This record gives sequence, structure tokens and C-alpha cells, in this order.
Amino acid sequence: MSEEHVAACREASRQLVRELGFLQDWYEPARLTHGQCHIMIELTQRGLLGISELAELLQLDKSVVSRAVKQLRERDLIAVTEHATDRRQKPLCLTDSGQALVAGIHASAGSQVAAALDLLRPEQVSTVVAGLSLYTQALRRLRSCRGLQVRPITGADNPGVARLIRVVMPEFGADGPGFAIHDPEVEDMAGSYTGPGSGYLVVERDGQVLGGAGFGPLAGGPSDTCELRKMYFLPEIRGLGLGQQLLREVLGKAREAGYARCYLETLGSMARARRLYQAFGFQRLPGPLGSTGHYGCNAWYALDLSGWRPNSSPNP
Repeated sequence: MSEEHVAACREASRQLVRELGFLQDWYEPARLTHGQCHIMIELTQRGLLGISELAELLQLDKSVVSRAVKQLRERDLIAVTEHATDRRQKPLCLTDSGQALVAGIHASAGSQVAAALDLLRPEQVSTVVAGLSLYTQALRRLRSCRGLQVRPITGADNPGVARLIRVVMPEFGADGPGFAIHDPEVEDMAGSYTGPGSGYLVVERDGQVLGGAGFGPLAGGPSDTCELRKMYFLPEIRGLGLGQQLLREVLGKAREAGYARCYLETLGSMARARRLYQAFGFQRLPGPLGSTGHYGCNAWYALDLSGWRPNSSPNP
């Protein structure tokens, strides 16, 4: 990313914060802090929420939310209710006064935004809305990636990788005969990928394995061809761009190991995975190569590694 783009984005973000009045301690029309406004808006949009849930949604410390909630209760804007099944939990809700105040916040803020957008041409409005949405999504993805690391597998990862495989494969209907979930190596992935010409990388956070992928010689295939093996992610880290990162690193290591081609088997129903492979240049094959024993798969691809580089960007 160019320095000019980064600087321009930061400057626009600063100006946006100023123009919306977020540098002020209070949202003057309601005499509330901006954090208190967000608490009330979340209760409007999501219904009953506890303090821990609010803290996670707003990315604030639990103690900060607790103080804000106490002040809102003192103004009779929110109230504590009883949980339907767990009396230890104390969900929060808006009072009638709180609902009326939130309606006023929406009306005031909405009119400000509408007036600003009215100064733009229709095509510019679409650009603004799409751009803000994309930028927000990117920031959310960045936050979700914090603490994640990609590293070679170790023996301590074996239970986590086995769980990963056994959780994800049935999700896509790949748990019957002829699928990799039944491979003996699942019990000892670290030991199975320590030999020459093979390797396995895991994605982990705080010691928990959340994803992984590896490569090894293609059974029954040419010696210059490796197989991409067991590339899976738990749902909580999908859509964060980790697939590109992990695949790039695995293919780079396969190329360093001397392989000229990488082969993979998958399912036609795994559309997101197939789009990723195709973006990296994998070409669809009419049938399987080698003798992996995975006769449950119905889609086969191969990539020429001779002209591929680890810093290559996937095709859009």
C-alpha cells in the first residue's frame, strides 16, 4: 500500500471524526457521552444485552461500560431485567424515556448525514456509502486477525489439528468413505509432515489451532508433483484473508522443496475454496492424479510452480 493512500485515508478519518463532533466529550443534543449513545443504540438494535456483551460489541473495557450503564440507569434511560432462564444474568433494556431519547438521536444524526449527502451527486453518494462500508469491513477484519500467527506445526498441535479436521470436513459433507478425514495421519499430523518434501503450517491464537494447510509428495504421482493437503479454517477466522496468506506460504515452501507442480483435490460444493485456488492460478483437471485414495472428492486442480513466486498476488 502506498504511503500516499495511507496518509490520505488517515487524514480523511481525522476530518470525519471532527466534523461529526466525536472530539467533544458530549453529544450535546442528548447530554450523553458518545459511549453512552452507542450503548443505547445497541440496545435498540439488538434487544436485551448484558454488560459483557456490550463491552465486546463496543470494544470497550467492561469497567468503562459498567460506569456508563450506572449513569444511564440513574437517568432512568435503561433498566435491568430478569433473564428468562438464568437469574444470575441481568440483561439491560431501554426504558420508555430511553427509547424516546434514542429516537431523537437517530432523527438528529440522520438529518445531519442526509443534509451532507444531499450536497453530492447520486454517483458520489454511492461511492461514499460503498467506500465507508469497505473501510469499516477492513478495519474489522484487521481487528479479528490480532493475535493470530502462522507457524510450522509442532507435536503439541496434534489434538487441535485433528479437531479442526473433524469439525470442518463434516460441515461440507466430507466425512464419509473416501475422504481425508479418515487418513491415519490425522492422529499425528506433526509426525506425518516432518519428512523431506513435506510440511504443515497452522494458524493459531493463544495456543488454539484455528486453521492449517500442508503439502507432501503426491501418492502414486510424478516425483516433481506435490499435493496440497488438509487446508481448513474454523468459521471464526474465515473471510479474513488468511486463506491467501496460508496458501501463499505453503506453495512457497513446496517450491523451495523442489516441486514443479502442486495438485489438489476438493469438492465442487466448497465454492469459496475453489475460488481461492483459481485466483492463485490452479487449473481445473478432467480427473484425479496419483492414488490418494480420496475417491469422495469430485474436483481436481493443478498449479505450475515453475513460474510461480511466493510474492505473487492472486488474480481478482
